[in-house]
Amino acid sequence: MKYTIKIHKVSTVDDLENSWSAEDFKELLVRFDFANNDVNDLKELRELLFMAIGDKEPNEAAAIVLDYKLGTVLNEGQIDSLSYEMLVDKISEEYPKIELHKTLFIINQLLYKAFNGKFPNTKATIVDFEITPSRNADTTITKEIVLKCLAQNLDRHNVIIRLFSNQLNADEAFIEANDIIWDLEKKDTTYRLTTSDYFMSREEFINDEFEANIKFFEGD
Repeated sequence: MKYTIKIHKVSTVDDLENSWSAEDFKELLVRFDFANNDVNDLKELRELLFMAIGDKEPNEAAAIVLDYKLGTVLNEGQIDSLSYEMLVDKISEEYPKIELHKTLFIINQLLYKAFNGKFPNTKATIVDFEITPSRNADTTITKEIVLKCLAQNLDRHNVIIRLFSNQLNADEAFIEANDIIWDLEKKDTTYRLTTSDYFMSREEFINDEFEANIKFFEGD
């Protein structure tokens, strides 16, 4: 299937809008024994949470936030290990379960800012683009289609190209595409994707406009 892609903008960010709600901050303040029912403003709640976080050791704070966001997915031992590993490694890029990368990024950046850089700084990539299918191409644009198209416009050293060549070539099903791309939104005639800078950085894009021919895995 053939698609024409036009890249409008590629941005690098260290935070994702609307990652945390006022309810999130209130619940975290309770868990940090710093509850304040009189405050409802998101910015004020964030400032209070940063004060509460700062009263803890970095690994202790990390464990509390990890338990809040991932306590139903990770056990106590895994959370304890991650709370220490996050201080020295970019866990949101290195953790073997790709489906947790977005949440780990959100957690990491909250802790990075609360502790003024004691945690590694990680980045996300936002791409605004148009994608036009040819006559016979699928018009329902999925994360797999977008990822396979964009991969053809990335530097050959890109992590996706190196780690998922079989999936990109349709020798295997590309189920990882749904987790590599964190979000895919349609805005009028354009799309916006969000992913980790680890998987797709601004510097790796080659052309602003290109054509891509992609294939899909035909399994049993």
